[in-house]
Amino acid sequence: MCIAGSMVIVIHAPLEQEITSVKEIWHMATQPSFLLYVASVIVLVSVLVFHFSPLWGQSNVLIYTAICSLMGSLSVMSVKALGTSLKLTFEGTNQLAYPETWFFMLVVAICVLTQMNYLNKALDTFNTAVVSPIYYVMFTSLTILASIIMFKDWSGQSLGSITSEICGLIVVLSGTILLHVTKDYERIPQSRSM
Repeated sequence: MCIAGSMVIVIHAPLEQEITSVKEIWHMATQPSFLLYVASVIVLVSVLVFHFSPLWGQSNVLIYTAICSLMGSLSVMSVKALGTSLKLTFEGTNQLAYPETWFFMLVVAICVLTQMNYLNKALDTFNTAVVSPIYYVMFTSLTILASIIMFKDWSGQSLGSITSEICGLIVVLSGTILLHVTKDYERIPQSRSM
C-alpha cells in the first residue's frame, strides 16, 4: 500500500517550475505563509527537544521521529534551494555571490545534523521496523506540506490531480497503520482451545 500510494503521489505531482536565480527561491522562502510554517516547525521542534524528549523520548517513538520529520521538511526545502543555486552556478550563472545561497547552506547543515542526531536516537532506542514506517509517513507528509506552502505546488493543478495526491497520501498512511496493526496483532498471544 505504501508503494502504491507513493506511486500515485509521484504520478500526479505538479511539474517543477523553472527557477532562474536564488533570489526567486529566497522570495518563495520569505513569503508570510512559509515563514509561518518555519516558525511553527521551530517552535514544535524546540518544545519536543527541550520538554518532551527528556520526559518521554525513550518510551515514545513519535517524539524522536517528529523531530526528524519536522526538521527534514525544512532540510528538503533548503536542499532544493541549494541544489538549484549550484545547478545555476555550474550552468554559468554564479549564485555563490548571493548571501542567500550561503544561508540555505547553513540551514541545510543545521537541519541535517539535527535530523540525523534524532534519527539515530530513535533507531538506537526503538526497533527499525517501528521507526522506519512512522518516519517515512511523517517525513513525506510534512515535506509535501512544506512544498505546497513554499512552492505553491497546487496552484494551477486540476482538482483531480490534487484529489489523487491526497488519496495517494491516505493510501500511504493506511498502509503504515495497517502494517503496525498486523504486527501488534501477531504479538498478542493466542489462547489455546482445550
